Amino acid sequence: MIRSLVDLFVHKGSKVERAAVVSDVRGGVYFEALTAVVDDLQALGITHHVLFLEAAEQTLSTRYKETRRRHPLAPGGSVAAGVDSERALLEPLRSRADLVIDTTGMSAAMLRSRIADDLLPRQNVGRLALTFMSFGFKHGPPREEDLAFDVRFLPNPHYEHDLRELTGHDERVVQYIARDGRLDELYERLHSLLDFLLPEYVAEGKAHLVIAIGCTGGHHRSVAIAEHLAARYRDRDELTVAVAHRDIDKRSRDS
Repeated sequence: MIRSLVDLFVHKGSKVERAAVVSDVRGGVYFEALTAVVDDLQALGITHHVLFLEAAEQTLSTRYKETRRRHPLAPGGSVAAGVDSERALLEPLRSRADLVIDTTGMSAAMLRSRIADDLLPRQNVGRLALTFMSFGFKHGPPREEDLAFDVRFLPNPHYEHDLRELTGHDERVVQYIARDGRLDELYERLHSLLDFLLPEYVAEGKAHLVIAIGCTGGHHRSVAIAEHLAARYRDRDELTVAVAHRDIDKRSRDS
């Protein structure tokens, strides 16, 4: 199908300027020929880009559970087994990709903005889509961040029995984090840095920026700080602000 589409696009009468084709392993035997098709496009000198989307195994498992679908490569087995088989099958395509995006922790809106930023032509400077993302280092660092700040030096509410099951959305948690004055000192420096950087990114024409805030488990300190920063910059005309809490629902013994 892709070869036929290319023939249509290069025809003199075609009005199609660009097109996107989405494919995955559900294509079965047809999908296995995709690598050869990509190589053919390269050999023919056809301008094209290969975008490869991936995610952490736990994220993929959660998505399959939420949709109540079985993995196409493991219809009678575990999702993990299907994911392993899929990674092996996709490796030749991944190695040919012009852009690889890890969608772990990304919402559909964040992914759409990222793809538009990287692949669509930019006609003029618009608003900067700014995402403050909280995460826990124990669950691994984020892969899509542009800037990352480690706030594990602040008091950890996890060790307070009354606060452990709460999150950074709760004012009691915020007060505990701020109890020794270092949170205010952090904000003083972060505000100054971001007040300088964000207008520079806007002027440069950057369309999307992810600022990650990390603590140990991603439940308390990073959540509170991400929410604070989002509230501070949400009313800026040149910014569209979002918040993402990657690990807020993950719990373990040493958060």
